[in-house]
Amino acid sequence: MTEEEWLKQLFAGLSKSSFRSRFHLKEQDKEYVRQKGLDKIQEHAQDFIEKRLAPAVIPNDGKQTPMRGHPVFIAQHATAICCRGCLEKWHKIRAGKELTPRQKEYIVHVIMLWIKGEMER
Repeated sequence: MTEEEWLKQLFAGLSKSSFRSRFHLKEQDKEYVRQKGLDKIQEHAQDFIEKRLAPAVIPNDGKQTPMRGHPVFIAQHATAICCRGCLEKWHKIRAGKELTPRQKEYIVHVIMLWIKGEMER
C-alpha cells in the first residue's frame, strides 16, 4: 500500500469515528493559523510531538494533549495522534519505543494535512 492509499484509508476511517469526526477548527483557531502561517504551525507541531509524544515512556500518556488551546492539539485528537495508545491503534506505531525521525515526520505530515483541510472548510 502506498502512503497516499494509507492516508486515504486513514482519513476515511477517522471520518467514520463519531469521536474523531467531531473535532474541527473554530474561526479563532483558523485566524491563529492565518496569523502565524502554516510554516510556524508546522514548527509548533514538530515541537509538541518531540516533547509530548516522541519519548518511549510518557508518564501522563493519554492525558498529555489538551482538547483545545492550539490548532495542533485539535488536529492531534482529530487524527488520533493525541497519545501513544491512539497512535498504536490508528497508525500502527507501537508504544514503548521512542519515535524515529521518519515516524515524527509522518505524524507532523498527517497533522498538517488535517489542518490544511480544515482551513479550506
